[in-house]
Amino acid sequence: MSTTTADPAPDIAAAAATDVILFDGVCNLCQASVQFVIARDPSRRFRFAALQSDIGRRLLAAHDVAIPDLSSVILVADGRVHVKSSAALRVCRRLRGAWPLMAAFLVLPLFIRDAVYDVIGNRRYRWFGKKDVCWVPTADLGDRFLDQDWEPRV
Repeated sequence: MSTTTADPAPDIAAAAATDVILFDGVCNLCQASVQFVIARDPSRRFRFAALQSDIGRRLLAAHDVAIPDLSSVILVADGRVHVKSSAALRVCRRLRGAWPLMAAFLVLPLFIRDAVYDVIGNRRYRWFGKKDVCWVPTADLGDRFLDQDWEPRV
């Protein structure tokens, strides 16, 4: 929960000008995925926010998206919201290296892609664990995160 009295509108405006990845802030796999993206995004195209954060909830509401369960990564890009496998593959398409080749899987039917995604997503805490609080990025990465001051939903 934010302790600042600043107007929240600039956060939404800043988010609209960039690609935002919303992730489960207490999931170890999700946090590792964010760090993976940061390492392969030298142009700093992506910004991040926890799904549990106020800015995450407001960003989804601004796009008329119902607040999801926390088992999905969400990409807000080019005025559209992508979830699950569509979000992950669209993120890969914008990374450095061979990762854009993963976008070829977008030709597979959504129900197949999301079924594979759900197998991992539904077991991520069991396989990778979770934290009681969100990962705090280093100071040089702070501007990549839209809201670091939030309370985890346990």
